[in-house]
Amino acid sequence: MNLESFFSQPNIIDLSFFNFRNAITAAFFANTDLKVLRTNENFLSFFPILGNVENLHFLDILGQLGVTPEEIENFETKLKQDRHVLIPEIFVTQNGEKRVFSLLATYTEDPNFSYLNGIQGQFVDRTKEYELSVERDRLIDERIKDQEKIVEKSTRLEELATRLAKYLSPQIYQSIFSNENNGANNLTRKNLTIFFSDIVGFTEISDGMEPEKLAFVINTYLSEMSKIALEYGGTIDKFIGDAILVFFGDPESDGEAEDALKCANMALRMRERVAELQDLWVEKGISKPIQVRMGINTGYCTVGNFGSEQRLEYTILGSPVNLTARLQSATKPDTILISETSYTLLKNHGEFEKASSITPKGFSRPVDTYKLINVKGRRSTNGVLMTRTGEFVKVSILNGENITGAIQELKRIQEEFQHQNDFPDSQAP
Repeated sequence: MNLESFFSQPNIIDLSFFNFRNAITAAFFANTDLKVLRTNENFLSFFPILGNVENLHFLDILGQLGVTPEEIENFETKLKQDRHVLIPEIFVTQNGEKRVFSLLATYTEDPNFSYLNGIQGQFVDRTKEYELSVERDRLIDERIKDQEKIVEKSTRLEELATRLAKYLSPQIYQSIFSNENNGANNLTRKNLTIFFSDIVGFTEISDGMEPEKLAFVINTYLSEMSKIALEYGGTIDKFIGDAILVFFGDPESDGEAEDALKCANMALRMRERVAELQDLWVEKGISKPIQVRMGINTGYCTVGNFGSEQRLEYTILGSPVNLTARLQSATKPDTILISETSYTLLKNHGEFEKASSITPKGFSRPVDTYKLINVKGRRSTNGVLMTRTGEFVKVSILNGENITGAIQELKRIQEEFQHQNDFPDSQAP
């Protein structure tokens, strides 16, 4: 006789289901045909819209809970194949409230009690967990959006700063963005070496010139002169038409004598570069030669922010600035005229020619002046004119003595090109 014949089937089922009576999950037991035989009290509290579900087919119950036909079919298939199945999320809306459950079901087997063979399952309320997950995802999305906004604003600020940098000398730009120069009253007195230059007769040269040619000439000239000024550590104060104002000794200084020496080297290189560019300008249809006058002076100036609340300009003021402009206007084309104060700092470092004394407009006494010829130890490119545009270099050798110098210069340019190829812009150190 079979053991199960001594026991009541309903009592055994109730006994086996005892552990689920006080469970926090909604538990059920169904036979192998998925007919529900038992549910615990939580089942009704979880799903009051269902009412009493005993003797109902479990797949129909899932349909009443809003489970999609595809999920129901998958549930039945997986249960038969794997003997257990998990539906991670079942969304149920009851009385306008959205809740989320997971469902785990598995086959049960007992060799002594065949009527315990069936399907046991549990619904787990995961509403709070789901809400926390949604809130977490929302916060992550907001954080990502905030980061995207920060990146976007940072990019815009970088673009703005890049554009702004073109309007300021790098030294001034650096001091502003490092908060070293943040006040309208940040004014100091410094002994500066000042450089002023302009193109001789530029008004006549540009008169009647096509706008494109005019822009090419002035932009090429100012770009090349700016590169040289920055190369020698000069602070570019401003462009006034074709005129350039550069000073040495602020924001950084290597000492008065060294500042003056850097300015002298810069002026000589600028003069050479103008000569090198002549052929390029002629090729662009500029018939009249471009000649430049330059003046250099050293003296105490007031340097800092000047202007209004709406617009400030970091510049220098004082009579030394005016004298520099007067020296430039008083000299001859392709000549660098320096004052007595600059000459005192430079006389042991270069070659000079005494010029006539002048009484500049606005000054009561004559000023001794000197022509700057060269600086000791400086390699001049006179006799070898090199015009470089991008990767193209044009060499003009005016006499045979300069062939060696030209070859050396070409080797230097070749090494520079090779270095650029080895380190593209995106990877350059």
